[in-house]
Amino acid sequence: MSTKETEFLQKVRKIADYQFGKGMGEKLFSDKVSFTISKKTGRIREIRQEGKLIATLNPTSGLLNLTIEGAERLAAGNEVKSGWVKIQDEVASFIENGGDVFAKHVIDADEEIRPMEEVIILNSRNEVIAVGRALLSGIEMHEFTRGVAVKVRRGRSEKTKKEKTQNRFLGGDLF
Repeated sequence: MSTKETEFLQKVRKIADYQFGKGMGEKLFSDKVSFTISKKTGRIREIRQEGKLIATLNPTSGLLNLTIEGAERLAAGNEVKSGWVKIQDEVASFIENGGDVFAKHVIDADEEIRPMEEVIILNSRNEVIAVGRALLSGIEMHEFTRGVAVKVRRGRSEKTKKEKTQNRFLGGDLF
């Protein structure tokens, strides 16, 4: 690993520690990660391991946007320290397919969550259902019974745009 890659690795680990709790950077990013760098700015865009996208680095906030793969790494062993929302199992399939999390479906949430932060959505068995951006604080998620609590970015069962396009051309659902 080059000196520049080592610097990038230390940087993303520190960001993950800040975002998800101490020690989460090493859990999320092993020494074997690779980086996609912006040609224009020279900044980190994507973090991959073994060809799988783990996270992207948001250029505006400077924080990580997790993929399902990245969220599952953090949730392994029930060690998610911060940035988690637990939902009712009855709505898990809706959220897995990309539906947003409503406040009335939240069972529990990290009270340290602030609006616009990246969160991991879990079912009652602590399995990753989706990843998204909080619209309410963790305390508000406990207290509110109306409105959207989390805008889901990607559900575990949600098809990618590429898969949807391929399905259309193969005679699948058009709508």
